[in-house]
This record gives sequence, C-alpha cells and structure tokens, in this order.
Amino acid sequence: MAEKTENNDRRIDYVEFNVADIAAAKAFYGSAFGWRFTDYGPNYCEFDDGRLKGGFTDFGPVRPGGPLVVVYASDLEEVLTSVERAGGTICRPITDFPGGRRFHFLDRDGYELAVWATA
Repeated sequence: MAEKTENNDRRIDYVEFNVADIAAAKAFYGSAFGWRFTDYGPNYCEFDDGRLKGGFTDFGPVRPGGPLVVVYASDLEEVLTSVERAGGTICRPITDFPGGRRFHFLDRDGYELAVWATA
C-alpha cells in the first residue's frame, strides 16, 4: 500500500477493485494506462499508476459503479471508534492481511469504505 507517514493519517490512501478475472484486469489497465503490477498470491494484485496505488482482488463480488476506497490510519482502533461515534456501521471487523490490518465500514448512506494500518 502507499507510503506510511503521519501526513497520510485519515486520508484516502488506496483504491481496491473487486474483479472477475485479475489477469484480464491487469491486461486491460496495463494496456490502456501503462500501470505496473505486483502480485500477492492468486487472489490479489496491487497496481501502481505512478502516483496512486490500488488493488485488484477476486475475494468479493464485482460491484459495478464502485471500487473500495481505503483510508490509512496511524491508530486503527482509534479510527474505528471515531467511525462508530460518527454513525458508521462496522461491516467487517479488524482483520490481518499481508502487510497490515484493516476494517470495513458503511457510512450513513451505505457506502462501504475500509481503513488500514501497518501491522
């Protein structure tokens, strides 16, 4: 994921697309935009457009019209509490993944976002 600094705390840091076929997504975005890729196993691939990083995964269903926006947090538990206090609903509790931990939440309009922190 993107560089971890205090300047990134509580800012959009990553965009994640659920895709039906990771190889096809890589072929499309590589050909159309020249993005570079790093594979993290058969179900996840990170893309780098030269400014912003994101990912392609087949862990969830394809959601046309909406990639997963990921926010970085220096203190994951503190931000989870802030999200709940603000009226957000935690839809995936804090879980580990290679490189860190994350949780997902729904905002008051039902948009799903994720928040991540380094391990």
